[in-house]
Amino acid sequence: MTSTASSTDTRQGQAPHEQRPPWQQRLRRFGYQGQPGSDVRDVRDRLVPPYTEPSPRLWAALGVPHTLAGRLVRWSGWIGPLLVTLLAGVLRFWNLGSPRAVIFDETYYAKDAWALVHRGFEVNWAKNANDLVLSSGGNVKLPTDAAYVVHPPVGKYVIGLGELMFGFDPFGWRFMTALLGTLSVLLLCRIGRRLFRSTFLGCLAGALMALDGLHFVMSRTALLDGVLMFFVLAAFGCLLVDRDKAREKLAAALPVDADGRARPDRRVAESTRLGWRPWRWAAGLMLGLAIGTKWNGLYILAAFCLMAVLWDVASRRVAGARHPYTAVLRRDTGLAFLATVPVALLTYLASWTGWILSATNGSGGYYRDWAAGDGKGGSWTFLPDWLRSLWHYENQVYEFHVGLSSPHTYQSNPWSWLVLGRPVSYFYESPAPGKDGCPSDAGEKCAREVLALGTPLLWWVACFAVLYVLWRWFFRRDWRAGAIACGIAAGYLPWFMYQERTIFFFYAVVFLPFLCLAVAMLLGAIVGPPRSSDTRRVAGATAAGVLVLLIAWNFIYFWPLYTGQAIPIDDWRSRMWLDTWV
Repeated sequence: MTSTASSTDTRQGQAPHEQRPPWQQRLRRFGYQGQPGSDVRDVRDRLVPPYTEPSPRLWAALGVPHTLAGRLVRWSGWIGPLLVTLLAGVLRFWNLGSPRAVIFDETYYAKDAWALVHRGFEVNWAKNANDLVLSSGGNVKLPTDAAYVVHPPVGKYVIGLGELMFGFDPFGWRFMTALLGTLSVLLLCRIGRRLFRSTFLGCLAGALMALDGLHFVMSRTALLDGVLMFFVLAAFGCLLVDRDKAREKLAAALPVDADGRARPDRRVAESTRLGWRPWRWAAGLMLGLAIGTKWNGLYILAAFCLMAVLWDVASRRVAGARHPYTAVLRRDTGLAFLATVPVALLTYLASWTGWILSATNGSGGYYRDWAAGDGKGGSWTFLPDWLRSLWHYENQVYEFHVGLSSPHTYQSNPWSWLVLGRPVSYFYESPAPGKDGCPSDAGEKCAREVLALGTPLLWWVACFAVLYVLWRWFFRRDWRAGAIACGIAAGYLPWFMYQERTIFFFYAVVFLPFLCLAVAMLLGAIVGPPRSSDTRRVAGATAAGVLVLLIAWNFIYFWPLYTGQAIPIDDWRSRMWLDTWV
């Protein structure tokens, strides 16, 4: 055995931070900490960190017996998220059918959904179809002529499921978006709990999203972006569970020393096979459904696949691999690709089944007969006609999307999204006093509006939270911050490539859950780590609590603008905090 005195390593007697490379030492002034030493604690705790639990002093102060406290801790992982979800559900389903109108792009998706679930493809509706649907309770004849639409069918099938259950009316076509909006809060609570290893922070992230105005409005409107957000969040959650399961397998395979502590082992880290990993296949399914809702799910797929590979690299490095990239390439990448990209592609193709099975004599889906007509001949005739026709359709849709530049009153540049530069008005009326909920003593006319506006204080705090997450990721090497940053970047940054395209603020709902995770992480830092002094924790908890209460108040203040309630015009003007909101 080589003694310390005879070792050629001149860093043996130095402090851990002095043993780091010079560039890491220079970055310490900004808070860089790097990876903790592998000899500090059991490697199993680094691979699968335990969940935090409330301090015994808290239970003692509350007078809760030890046995009951243990049960509460075990149950809190579900009780807390379910309570937050109950709050979100009550808010979203309350008076869901109001306004009883076809608002904003519901004029497309509600009717397309009805056609899809009955015919398998979208159809052309008469110009007065909205009035007929509302006046007849949805009892209208379904047209037969196929319509040219520019979004895949999954999101519209989801909306149509609610219409099949509850009818072709505002409640019916909003039901599924409200349900998925509510379930997304539950998902975020559980994801935040697993990510932070804290039930409190997980529930906090979910509560923040439950009280966000944009998420609330999108949950109560039959648009596609809320459905897309749900599938993206579900895919992230599946990958997060897969990460934990893979690291558990690595931890279980590591050798244990005489003290019962697991140590890094190169052979185990580089040779252990992690199996088929069903949660990764589930993520591929969710990503396929996301792409089948809107095409920007493709960017999410690419970002999440890269993130998952880097997670595998980090897992094997912690377990002791000297060449983790090579080990991941040999052991993980093949199955990882198979479980995501092909699964997502097959899911996307399966979503077109209704269109594929429609007639090819001109009475089926739009462009369904293209290969047998205008597309006859060429070098790709060995492919099935349905596939060539679908490819042509998708190519035409792509040309439409990249060329969409017609001006719109509520279009916005992505630079302004985080500061709520230009929200979108989905519905607006000006009822006279005594009509449609307008108080008879209002004096002037009232305003009824459904405004897709995020809760301002939450979004403005999120601007600082994003900076904190980036700092935490870059200088503290915190993988959780990197995961949150990946979710934000995947849903946000691609829109900067389409500066000339007509785009809207409500597209931001896709990365909203990750903004809420960022804010929860920032608030957790404000509260302080468990080892902080009581004074520090009390001060931090007070500051964080006041901020959360202000966000809740802000949501309540803008409630009339989220729900289309009639308020005096002066009250409406007082809520137009920025000129660009009008």
